[in-house]
Amino acid sequence: MARTRRYKNLENNFVSRIMNAFVSGFKKAGSFFVRVFHIFDKKLTIMIVPHANGKVINIQTNVFALSAALVIIAGLVISFMPFARNSTGSSAELSRLKEENKEALASLDELRDENNNLLQSAKRFQNSLSQSLALLGIEQNEPVEKTTGGNGSDLASLFDTKDVISGSLKETSDIRHLSEYLENAVQPVEQITNMLKNQGTLFTDIPNIWPIKNGIGHISMAFGQNKHPFTGQWYIHKGMDISTYRTGDPVMATANGTVVAVSYDFDGYGNYIIIKHKHGIYTRYAHLSVVRVAKGDTVRQRQIIGNIGNTGLSTGPHLHYEVHVGSDVVDPAKYINIK
Repeated sequence: MARTRRYKNLENNFVSRIMNAFVSGFKKAGSFFVRVFHIFDKKLTIMIVPHANGKVINIQTNVFALSAALVIIAGLVISFMPFARNSTGSSAELSRLKEENKEALASLDELRDENNNLLQSAKRFQNSLSQSLALLGIEQNEPVEKTTGGNGSDLASLFDTKDVISGSLKETSDIRHLSEYLENAVQPVEQITNMLKNQGTLFTDIPNIWPIKNGIGHISMAFGQNKHPFTGQWYIHKGMDISTYRTGDPVMATANGTVVAVSYDFDGYGNYIIIKHKHGIYTRYAHLSVVRVAKGDTVRQRQIIGNIGNTGLSTGPHLHYEVHVGSDVVDPAKYINIK
């Protein structure tokens, strides 16, 4: 019993101490909050005194309200700082975009100038092509209506004074029309190319070039009625004499053909060559010092076949050049530079 009573007393003492500690703590906390309340509840007077003569403004508040106002202001300032940083970044980005826009506008102006130059060149090309087609007898196709509402193969729409579309869209439309026109111009240009190829083949088969290499020499005696250099009598000169005042200058075939004669005539032509060409045309090259082909050889236009000489009946080194069409002798001058 005595032991039980002692434990009971100890327990009561412990509980009593705990309760006293809690009560003491609450009292101290209450005292602290009371002192804080008294501090924050202290009255303050803020006076605004103007420099000029004016009424002094008195604002009465307490420490708590002033502290709360400062906290709110600090919170607002801190909260607006990210927005300020974003605004600064946005301003820098805006400035960069403005610079890029200026550069883009400058490039666009340059592109428009080049586009105008291109269109002017296209107009000149159209005029030249139309004239060339008319001279060659090639009919031009009629412009084809496109779904865009313009004439795809006609450049007239590019130079219309009415600007249906403004801004960069007009340049785009012009380029599209120009591309369509150039695509349609391919066929007549190909026709011209084929015609020139055919004519080029024809011109290599017909004597039409100067028979001396590099175009040197002069006509010392023309075709037709002339005084004979030995007899002094009038006679018909059946060819053209070309002189370079020296022996050895190379003589060329004036067209593609086959060598049908290589011979020597003591009383006339001296060393001479006769070449047969297409369309019943023959050419003769006489008074040669050297012959560089043989009978039966196939020669090409501009091929060297001999050299100027003074063989046969001749007063000096020169080339006697003849052109025969069938059984007729014709003036070689009419076939030189026939292109």
